[in-house]
Amino acid sequence: LTGAPIFISLALLATGLAGLAMHFHARRRVHRTVVLLDETTARSRAEIETLADRMWEMQESEERFRGLIDALGDLVIHRDRDGHIVYANKVFADLVEADQRDLAGKTLAELGIEVGVVPDAAFSDHECLSSTDVAIRTPGGPRWFSWIELSVRDKDSGTASHRAIARDITARKRAESSLITARERAEYASQAKSRFLATVSHEIRTPMNGIMGMARLLADTSLSPEQQTYVGAISTSASALLALIEDLLDYSKIEAGRFDPEPQPMSVREIADNIIELLAARAFAKGIGLGCHVEPDVPQLITADPGRVRQVLLNLIGNAIKFTDGGGVLVSIARARTETSDRVCFTITDTGPGLREEDMERIFEEFEQADGTSTRAHGGAGLGLAISKRLVAAMGGTISVSSRLGQGSDFVFEIPATEATEAPEGRQNVLAGRCAVILSRNAVEADAIARTIRANGGTAGIATTVAQAVPLAEGCDVLLVDAAMEESDGRVLKRLRQGGFSDCEAITLIAPTDRGMLGEFRASGYATFLARPVRGGTLLRVLLTSHTPALAQPRPEKRRTPTLRVSSDRQSGLSVLIAEDNDINAMLARATLLKAGHRVKVVGNGKAAVEAVTSAGHKHRFDVVLMDLHMPVMDGLDAIAAIRRHEEETSAPPVPIMVLSADSQEKTRHAVLAHGASGFVTKPLDPDALVHAVEGQVAA
Repeated sequence: LTGAPIFISLALLATGLAGLAMHFHARRRVHRTVVLLDETTARSRAEIETLADRMWEMQESEERFRGLIDALGDLVIHRDRDGHIVYANKVFADLVEADQRDLAGKTLAELGIEVGVVPDAAFSDHECLSSTDVAIRTPGGPRWFSWIELSVRDKDSGTASHRAIARDITARKRAESSLITARERAEYASQAKSRFLATVSHEIRTPMNGIMGMARLLADTSLSPEQQTYVGAISTSASALLALIEDLLDYSKIEAGRFDPEPQPMSVREIADNIIELLAARAFAKGIGLGCHVEPDVPQLITADPGRVRQVLLNLIGNAIKFTDGGGVLVSIARARTETSDRVCFTITDTGPGLREEDMERIFEEFEQADGTSTRAHGGAGLGLAISKRLVAAMGGTISVSSRLGQGSDFVFEIPATEATEAPEGRQNVLAGRCAVILSRNAVEADAIARTIRANGGTAGIATTVAQAVPLAEGCDVLLVDAAMEESDGRVLKRLRQGGFSDCEAITLIAPTDRGMLGEFRASGYATFLARPVRGGTLLRVLLTSHTPALAQPRPEKRRTPTLRVSSDRQSGLSVLIAEDNDINAMLARATLLKAGHRVKVVGNGKAAVEAVTSAGHKHRFDVVLMDLHMPVMDGLDAIAAIRRHEEETSAPPVPIMVLSADSQEKTRHAVLAHGASGFVTKPLDPDALVHAVEGQVAA
């Protein structure tokens, strides 16, 4: 019994200890849990703080980003598929004067902005970029924006959104509008300038026509030497003034952009030879030489504007003659071919004073001259080279100059050899076996002749004295002697014959003033003559014809003059009607045609001209009508149209109508020809050209 209580007590003690142990174990678990919770809480707090920091940074970044976008001043708009605004930046809100938060859900149409939503079909490939200019009305007036919008479709959900950025281009639009207005004003001013040029051209040329024409008619009358001098001075001054007017009008037309080249087949050789002949008198009057050499491989024909090529050559050669007081001017024409280009090169070489380095570019500018001082020896407005440069550039060519002070100048311009027609084959050797000696003190002309002979297969030597020529006699079969070195008794040729040229064919080179000595040259033993400046074609023909009959004149390379066809009942000449309201011009044309043997009637306006033509019977019809453009009552174009209508109604043959006009613009020529005119004669009237034009109309 004593042991039972002890057992019970021990059991209770064990139970208590077990419970105590469990209690302590539970407390440990609770402690561990509390510690774990504390650690978790701490970590959560740290993570929350990190997230808060990141959210703050993101918010700060977003605000910075929006601030930057707003600072750029561009509109940023995000719209959903239906066009409702999802987001719009502050710049847009300020522009439409709305709260940024109130814009969500609105459409642009509600804000008065006409920008539609891109249809879904437009961006089936998931995106579409569009751009347009949009006008937005603001309290300060309409403003323009360049609206660039990217429409995107989500690949997974298929939802669409439209994100646009628009930049203010109001200043650009205003500038464009100003430019359009300025262009319209410039076009109007250009048209007014064109009309002004036409008027000025007519008003200046009309009295100039009278001055030059009357001076020429006066020169044909019996005048004393003193009076002849005065009349010559009038003609020279009038020609100089006319040249200045032509330059000013040409420059104005080019500056206004109204110059359009008119390409057509042209002969480089013919144009060059004609210009050389035209300017020869000016060169000979100064005692200088003028020559031209064309290489055999230069095309027979090229497609270019012959009138403008002629104008450039006249300017360059005329300038060279003007500034050269000794020696001469040589024009050389060659062909420059490469793998990529084919061009004709014109070189004008003079022995004048030359140019300084700093003047070589300046002289191609408007109103510039090599000598711009008030003491310069040569006049002029300084437009010739400026016009030439622009004309050459318009034809696709280039122009340049090389020079050394005191050693002359070389002006070179090139134009494309478009649609070139080649020279005949074998032309380079047509003079093979011929040997010539040229005796002349004019080195430039002699050099041009010698180069032509050598280029065509012959040989040539140049001498300035008989003593220099004698050593060249061996093998020579043709002798060319400058008439300026020959005496009336032919003693120079006699000395040459004695010096070894006994078997040579002798040819004299004569200037126009030497033609009166042809009989003496023939008696002295010269076989024929060549007129200075010598044409290349004429030179070749003479040298290819051995032992030409004495002093037989070489065939000229000019066009044949039309043969005048006059019916048997009109042996007294042509019947010409002149419609001209200016009494002086009418008197000039009438006197010129009467002197040529034609019958003339003058009327003062277009209506009278129509009545004169339509009332004339078949036997008394006019052969040619000369019609001025600007006349009272009825102008020239209306008169031409009325005459042509009458001819159609009565089945009458058309009468040739030549328009007389001081307006030399190409569009005027085209206009009168389109109205039924047969030809065009530019004032001031040249008497010979007028007679040739009138007779050519009948002979055509």
